[in-house]
Amino acid sequence: MKFLNLATVKKTTDKFLEGMLSLVMAVLVIDVLWQVFSRYVLRDSSSFTEELARYLLVWVSLLGASYGVGRKLHLGVDLLPARLTGLKKKMLLVFTDLAVMAFALFGLVIGGGRLVYISFHLEQVSAAMRLPLGWVYLVVPLSGLLMILYCCISIVETVRLSSSEKEETTDKDGDRTSAVAFE
Repeated sequence: MKFLNLATVKKTTDKFLEGMLSLVMAVLVIDVLWQVFSRYVLRDSSSFTEELARYLLVWVSLLGASYGVGRKLHLGVDLLPARLTGLKKKMLLVFTDLAVMAFALFGLVIGGGRLVYISFHLEQVSAAMRLPLGWVYLVVPLSGLLMILYCCISIVETVRLSSSEKEETTDKDGDRTSAVAFE
């Protein structure tokens, strides 16, 4: 019997997203600083910096939303889950994850995938940088897939918790952990 350790999958995905978000934010800060410097000091603003900042902000927002779903940092109303216990709470948590998965699948993966396909098919390019817009929009289905992965992990962890266990099993980093057996 092989074990797929969900904690390892989640931790690896978290580290990947943390690295990507750090890199994109660093490039975004440098880009905006260059824009300010070139506009006010050199008196000749760069032509690509505003467009690059806009596209990097889209990437940071969507990848950050995926990371937020994985870390359970996304906006939510916890009035009802706080009042429920046992099976009812598990059912609500699973339903919530399924609703997020449905949005991620239909809105981000399928809708975003079509947007990427159409952008590449029509050979759309950005105005200043002449960058194919399909590459810019690729973050939409990517973030949807990441959200689905995180929701699947969350559902498995929620279902696997027995009544006698604590609400969450955490490791030394404070991350939820679980393991799934496959034959």
